[in-house]
Amino acid sequence: MSIIESNDLHLYYGNNEALKGITMDFDQGGITALIGPSGCGKSTFLRTLNRMNDLIPSVTITGKVTYKNNDIYSPKTDIVTLRKQIGMVFQQPNPFPFSIYENVIYGLRLEGKHSKEELDRIVEESLKAAAVWDDVKDKLNKSALSLSGGQQQRVCIARVLAVQPEVILLDEPTSALDPVSSGKIENMLLELKDDYTMIMVTHNMQQASRISDKTAFFLNGDLIEYDKTKKIFLNPGQKETEDYITGKFG
Repeated sequence: MSIIESNDLHLYYGNNEALKGITMDFDQGGITALIGPSGCGKSTFLRTLNRMNDLIPSVTITGKVTYKNNDIYSPKTDIVTLRKQIGMVFQQPNPFPFSIYENVIYGLRLEGKHSKEELDRIVEESLKAAAVWDDVKDKLNKSALSLSGGQQQRVCIARVLAVQPEVILLDEPTSALDPVSSGKIENMLLELKDDYTMIMVTHNMQQASRISDKTAFFLNGDLIEYDKTKKIFLNPGQKETEDYITGKFG
């Protein structure tokens, strides 16, 4: 069963049409990779799924996005609740300038949770799930900004996990990191994929083929092809997909 669907989704920046009628659905669980050259619409599409484009002036959106059959662009949608259910991890690690502990519980504080016992438990569980607990367990009161880039990104993922989302959007989560840190994050995502629906923008073809279950190829604001990752990489149905994957353009 699909957890998120887009239907004939168009997005305009002013008069420029950045998404040209995208229809897709995402099943519960697993990792979907969104690939394509720079400026093809994949990050723009990702941000439509939890209304991050609302923050950009001059954006017009038509069509529909539903999460659990509810139209997320309905005036009745509570955006704070939506972004709790559909969390986001950005390209650059963006920890807040406070302790590691306070970073992880930031969303819980907003919800009014204050029980130290409960917060301690959630911090440990979230940092363990984000594969960074062993690195930071003895320095939870130190600034998150004192960590390496890879550790910061995993703390940011723990911050998303702490509020128990169902969907995690990842916008090139490893592109600013070294190969060792990237590998740790990839392994962590594979550990989490049975429990969360993950949709990830990546420029890295090897990463998409290694960790995703399904892959969607975007080009010039169009969805060209969307299928199981193995099929997209080994036997694509469209010539543009094949040309992109084999490096003829990009």
